[in-house]
Amino acid sequence: MRWIDKLERRYGRYGIPNLINIVLVGQILVWFIMMFVEQRVLFLLPLDRAALLHGQVWRLLTFIFVPTLTTRPLTLLLELYFYWWVGNSLTRAWGDFRFTLYWLAGMLGAILSCLITGSGGTSGLFLSLFFAYAWMWPEQRVLLFFILPVKVKWLGWAAGAVWLLEFLFSRLSGRVSLLFGLAGFLLFFGPELYHWCRDTLVSAKRHRDWENRWRQ
Repeated sequence: MRWIDKLERRYGRYGIPNLINIVLVGQILVWFIMMFVEQRVLFLLPLDRAALLHGQVWRLLTFIFVPTLTTRPLTLLLELYFYWWVGNSLTRAWGDFRFTLYWLAGMLGAILSCLITGSGGTSGLFLSLFFAYAWMWPEQRVLLFFILPVKVKWLGWAAGAVWLLEFLFSRLSGRVSLLFGLAGFLLFFGPELYHWCRDTLVSAKRHRDWENRWRQ
């Protein structure tokens, strides 16, 4: 990723420290306000094309602070803890600038999906964080439900299956949001993903040809 190295050398000072922590704390605050103070605040934050065209430009930023719509604090905290762990691991590996660039790419993808379809969200963006983690550390073991040791790559495949199901059964706006939310992942890992897919297909074809040769 030489182009990222060049950007980092020139603009590295603009990386936002603790970016994922800021986002997650913001989501907790919004959830608290929504649950205990004023529910209508939720209508002022998400991406909405009509609202943007009417001058509500703050939505270009505030949509990342929209939390999961759940009334169960434990469910929210577990989800945010997971993304805190993933996001901070990526930040330590990449540094503030690269993580900021990855996050901004996902935000831009969500905004573009909003302009195309009328709405957008962060589901694809947050999922792309885990995809990046699983791509970088596939053999690492984690405790599923704090009990079962599972390699990250299997959780990555499961997350990919969930993404695919959501993509297939969502409305057009949801599909575009999920696809564009992966902008950061494709930007950082697109070439590697392409070569991996190509090598996997070539290897499978060679294995099939070898088996057919021995059967004859």
